[in-house]
Order: sequence, then C-alpha cells, then structure tokens
Amino acid sequence: MSFQRVIEEAWENRTLLKEKPVRDAVFETIDRLDKGLLRVAEPSGEDWKVNEWIKKAVILYFLLRQMEIIEVPPFEYHDKIPLKSGYKEKGVRVVPHALARYGSYLAPGVIMMPSYVNIGAYVDAGTMVDTWATVGSCAQVGKNVHLSGGAGIGGVLEPVQAAPVVIEDGCFIGSRSIVVEGVRVCREAVLGANVVLTQSTRIIDVTEKKPVEYRGMVPPRSVVIPGSYTKSFPAGNYQVACALIIGKRKESTNLKTSLNDALREYGVSAG
Repeated sequence: MSFQRVIEEAWENRTLLKEKPVRDAVFETIDRLDKGLLRVAEPSGEDWKVNEWIKKAVILYFLLRQMEIIEVPPFEYHDKIPLKSGYKEKGVRVVPHALARYGSYLAPGVIMMPSYVNIGAYVDAGTMVDTWATVGSCAQVGKNVHLSGGAGIGGVLEPVQAAPVVIEDGCFIGSRSIVVEGVRVCREAVLGANVVLTQSTRIIDVTEKKPVEYRGMVPPRSVVIPGSYTKSFPAGNYQVACALIIGKRKESTNLKTSLNDALREYGVSAG
C-alpha cells in the first residue's frame, strides 16, 4: 500500500494512528520532506500542483509527536518538532541564531542568516534567507532567491487544499515585504521594500497607457513597489494599499547585474 493511501485513510480515521505501519508511513513521509524527496507543492507545466496528502501527513505528524525539551546550550526549547541538523553534510550555511525545523528542506548552497524556516517548506539551492526573514510552513522558495531582512513568506497547513506561497527562481524579495495566502511570485520578479501581497491585494501594472490588474500572482521579471488607490467607504474616501508593477527586469545571463540595474533604473528601495 502506498504512503499516500495510508495517510489518506488515517486522515479520515484517526484511530488508525495507533497502528505502527500507519505511524511509520507518517514518519517516513516527513523524513522524505526533510530530505527534499517529496514536496508539498511542485511545478506542473506553467502552474503548480499541491500535494494535499503531504500536508495531511504534516498535520498527522503533529498529532503523533509529544512535547519535549530541546536543548541547544545555552538555549532551551519546548516543542513537538525537532530542529533540523547535519547542515555541514547538507552543504548549508547556518548563522546563529538561525533555526529550521525538521521536515523542512534546505538545498545545498542555501544561506540562513538569523532567520526561521518552518516544517514543510522547501528552499532551493543558492537562496539567501536574510536576517529575521521567515519562511512559513509549506512555502516553496526557488533557486537563487534573496529574501531580504525581515521578509515574511507566509505558511499554510489548513485547509489542506490551499496553495502555499510560491517564490520562483531568481526572485528578490525586499526588506519587510510580506507574501501570504498562496500568492505566487513568478521567476526573477523584484519586490521592493515593504510590498505586501495577499490574495485580495490589487497588483497593478502601470507601465502602459491603461493599467492591467492581477491578483494572487506577480508576473515574471516584474519590478514591484508599494502603492495605494482611493476607495470610497460610508465614512468617506480613503487610501487602500496595493502593489504597482513599474517595469520589467531585463533579460540577462548575469542576474545579479540585471537585479542591480533594475533597482537603480526604477528607484526601487531594497530596504
């Protein structure tokens, strides 16, 4: 019987968690998540596919784990989920006081400044998780991404059908930016400092004579800054936050040069 079928059955009937083969299936699924052999979400053509059964496994794992003391002298924690370990063998640089939970995947070449990566998250090769940035549960972060200081990449476990936040390859997420509610930032996009993206945020391309509006998705290579628009309420007219696409990052084989050019050309603050 496949792990997926075992976990789907245990999801519907929690009494099955008393059986060792079922518990083993849950533990093995989380171990494969930790090693990057499974992903909560994965590319599927031009879109992303959510593997709901893996999210179910993560939730069941919480039910099976007991609270325990985790000692990292001189610090002490009290939690159900162990901390990730073996960074040297994984080829990951981890600066104190960075923390990643077991069940998250960090690919070789990832750098974690003092930051946090939650269970179920996937952080691909060459990505920098800068100081006080957070990567929430099940978030998917691509290759060579820079999550600047204080950036918040939201997590999601329930409902299990909800898509996680996806930051695709080569993106730059500016300081104190927030991306939540399953928003997808497509490859090589640049978010300036303090951009906030939710499913309801209006993402407006203002580069042509007529605006083009997106929700829940930033197109590839877009350069985005915070903005606002006027909205009428019973009490009067007020400014509501939005995000403005003010240009496109140029095609370049040297992405760092391209990124620096984009930040300078459009006057974008990285924070």
